[in-house]
Amino acid sequence: MSETVRHAGVIDSIDGGKVCVRIVQTSACAACKVAGYCNAAESKEKLVDVLVADGSRWRVGDQVTVAASQQMATQALLLAFGLPLLILLVVLLVVLRLTGSEVLSALCGLGALAPYYAVLWLTRHKMQKRLAFWIE
Repeated sequence: MSETVRHAGVIDSIDGGKVCVRIVQTSACAACKVAGYCNAAESKEKLVDVLVADGSRWRVGDQVTVAASQQMATQALLLAFGLPLLILLVVLLVVLRLTGSEVLSALCGLGALAPYYAVLWLTRHKMQKRLAFWIE
């Protein structure tokens, strides 16, 4: 069984089969005893959409725990950062090798990301079901 990433949160809104949960994401040093005296402590509020079969089980303001599998988190990171970096580097190096122009290779590398992100956007509904949080 894979490990699970969990965050406590409060239900912000409910829209049919979509529950919006507000979570507070803190850095590791935010829990430190001297964090109040240090500027390194950091926390951010984030909204997480959770697709549910029946939104009537919960009410706005309920305390819940949202969870995601570690495998899902890794897959999302690869799609968001890993593959674009790989595409950028490969195109950059290939065009630089073929033309010798750094400006052209940089532009081609950045241009190669446009179709990648277009495909991600077109398949967002499919990925939304596969890469989803759930409420425990």
